[in-house]
Amino acid sequence: MKEIILKSLMQIEEEYHVKILYAVESGSRAWEFPSKDSDYDVRFIYVHKVEDYLTIDQMGIGKKRDVIELPINNLLDITGWELTKALRLLRKSNPPLLEWLHSGIVYYQAFSTIEQMKKLSQHIFTPHSCIHHYLNMASNNFREYLQGDEVKIKKYFYVLRPILAAQWIEKYNQFPPLEFTKLLENLLPDGDLKKEIETLLTRKMSGEELALESKIDVINDFVNEEILRLRAYTRTLNKDAPDWTPKLDLLFKNTLKEVWN
Repeated sequence: MKEIILKSLMQIEEEYHVKILYAVESGSRAWEFPSKDSDYDVRFIYVHKVEDYLTIDQMGIGKKRDVIELPINNLLDITGWELTKALRLLRKSNPPLLEWLHSGIVYYQAFSTIEQMKKLSQHIFTPHSCIHHYLNMASNNFREYLQGDEVKIKKYFYVLRPILAAQWIEKYNQFPPLEFTKLLENLLPDGDLKKEIETLLTRKMSGEELALESKIDVINDFVNEEILRLRAYTRTLNKDAPDWTPKLDLLFKNTLKEVWN
């Protein structure tokens, strides 16, 4: 599969006249709970040629898109973000971008930019924005997917993973690991709740993710209580942050020099 992914990335470089800096797996495979029929969610960061940036319209405005998306099929979902878009999102401590930088499944990496982004991300990281992101995700999914008498197994994980990610940030003041089992083992004590989640995880990975399950009260109660508790916790966090724009500007300029000489 990696060969197919790399071939697709090479075709993107040729068709769009860009250089890809980094490509990783996102989604359930990166979270280490794929189902048997899970597709591959490939995410990448790319940079245009220097002359493409030397215009009066910045990247992302009008026809100058800052996203490349290939048509989704049953096997592959490939999406990339242009470098200045990625750096602006890094400045805001954007969780989806940080998840890309923390992915344990790297398909391709070139030049020094990504390692520098990873180092900067440790300093730029702002807990309040990341917790808000995960809490909003958990709240919306909880309201949409877990209110009926029967629930699809995989929908539980759309709520549990962001809740545990927010808990990790609260506990360690750092961006959480992507692997669900690491979050589960570190954050939840042994007991009925953990057993129920582990059972669901086993069933999901064995191919039962679309199976309907009667609503599990111990999980619903946990999620509801944690959303309320973590909401209150976010109000205690300091929201002040330094301006990292000069360092990110320099990284962008240095990338253009390194990639295009």
